[in-house]
Amino acid sequence: MCQYSSEDGFANDWHLVHLGCRAQGGAGLVMIEASAVVPEGRITPGDMGIWKDEHIPELARIARFIHSQGARAGIQLAHAGRKASMSVPFGGERLLSPDEGGWQTVGPSAVAFSPAYSTPVELDKAGIDAIVEAFRQAAGRAQKAGFDLVEIHAAHGYLIHEFLSPLSNRRADEYGGALENRIRFALQVVNAVRTEWPEHLPLLVRISTIDWAEGGWNADESVELARHLLRHGVDLVDCSSGGQVPNARIPAGPGFQVQFADRIRREAGIATAAVGLITTPAQANNIVEQGQADLVLLAREMLRDPYWAVHAAAALSETASWPQQYLRAAPPNSAKRTAAMRP
Repeated sequence: MCQYSSEDGFANDWHLVHLGCRAQGGAGLVMIEASAVVPEGRITPGDMGIWKDEHIPELARIARFIHSQGARAGIQLAHAGRKASMSVPFGGERLLSPDEGGWQTVGPSAVAFSPAYSTPVELDKAGIDAIVEAFRQAAGRAQKAGFDLVEIHAAHGYLIHEFLSPLSNRRADEYGGALENRIRFALQVVNAVRTEWPEHLPLLVRISTIDWAEGGWNADESVELARHLLRHGVDLVDCSSGGQVPNARIPAGPGFQVQFADRIRREAGIATAAVGLITTPAQANNIVEQGQADLVLLAREMLRDPYWAVHAAAALSETASWPQQYLRAAPPNSAKRTAAMRP
């Protein structure tokens, strides 16, 4: 979940406490927000960044603390594409003017997300290659910072998703038109990241499985993309949806996206993660128990309750890993010390 609290892409004390308390709260994996691989890839000037080596020390500090609580640390690598150069959303989201530090956005085609957003410049081959290289370098920085997992953000209307969807990709070259062309950029990014990211560490890709709009990216195409991702070294597909166009009609409801994780898992033969309006321990547990997904990833529910994981364990009559400093507050017979905290 983007915190919009960085300056020049740097993590700070807010991010350490925000992410660290989820690790204290029993999460098995704590994922740092979408982190831009180039400055122009930020949604807002407040976004996290991983485009220069100077970002590494603060990110490493967060990863170390997450590890100290017995959790694993992940980070999303991202480029916002045509949805960049916006103000931080606190108090209302709007396009930044040049006087406010706004910048020219880029995309597969010169098609704006909406009248409230800028019209992107269509990327040429050199521009595409430069962004692919930026993803590769970002993966190297993530490794140096000590992360256990990286996730390529290819969802929610950001740059990679923009290449995938016919609603935003109007190109007539090798990156547009047929499905094999529209997935080319995504696979190039994956290949570049895999050259830098160790084979023994997990690589995830987050996708929007469907645009929820006529003529847009669809679930059949997501299955085919997932098959390609598996062959290119991706370990898990994180199955979200939407974000490509402002007029999408999304039938949101409890677990409404689980169907996509289930289908991709079965038909593409790749591990999946389920997300979206998963709020209760029983609901999350059932998704995994029934084989609809291999992981459940929580976002807003973890914002509401940083200790959701230990509370979920208690609700399911399981033993939870509590920090030893908090054991006196743990429910009787339901707590153990976090493994990393044992003497």
